[in-house]
Amino acid sequence: MLGETRRKKILDLLMEEGSARVAKLSEMFHVSEPTIRQDLEKLEAEGHIVREHGGAFSKSMPKQVQQLALHHLDHLDKKEAIGRKAAELIEDGDTIILDAGSTTTMIANHLGEKRRLKVMTNALNIVFIMGQEPSHSIHVTGGEFKAPTLSLSGEKAGAFFENMFAQKLFLAVGGLSFEAGLTYPGFNDLHVKSAMINSAAHIYLVADSSKLGEVSFASLGGIELVHSLIIDSGLSDADKKRFEDRGIEVIIAD
Repeated sequence: MLGETRRKKILDLLMEEGSARVAKLSEMFHVSEPTIRQDLEKLEAEGHIVREHGGAFSKSMPKQVQQLALHHLDHLDKKEAIGRKAAELIEDGDTIILDAGSTTTMIANHLGEKRRLKVMTNALNIVFIMGQEPSHSIHVTGGEFKAPTLSLSGEKAGAFFENMFAQKLFLAVGGLSFEAGLTYPGFNDLHVKSAMINSAAHIYLVADSSKLGEVSFASLGGIELVHSLIIDSGLSDADKKRFEDRGIEVIIAD
């Protein structure tokens, strides 16, 4: 992997996870620790991160936690449309899983008129949004805190979903590719997302069209893991057919 490509993936990982250790990055990218330190020095010089002894963290992380703000706030108009469309698929009394992320947060924002939902989530900001309605039953995972997504992750978060059942899962994604499938910047989320999928009767993938063709570092599996894709009108007719040919329902949010 070229240095520039590796540094981009390291930055993507830090923007997703909040922080990382040099030793872990060295293991993940199969390069020496001095090479990783040089990468981090360059990313720090560019103003993206802050180095600390043995690792680094996202420069924006402290402010995000203080303000309960998400990192991924691009393409908000598309995410807003997807959130509105997804909320229309949820009925009073449903049991749902809301994954962490900016698009799934938009779903929560559009559920203001729903009542008696049983909501399972690993996203702390979604807990606060959904908790404003007293008729809802809110269940939150344990796990390791991830500041950029205001979420809980790792094996403990995944274990929460054992013996749980939801009618509908609304799953976020880092990159979406016909070849690579569903991908994410880091490995920590894979366990919890797999557990969510195993606990749900119907899996809705929510992704804006900018995610299509993107490939992140860690793979969850093929696109056939999901039953439906909720995406904005930026999806081409040819790609829509490719999804449908693989048995995936495509729901266009406009």
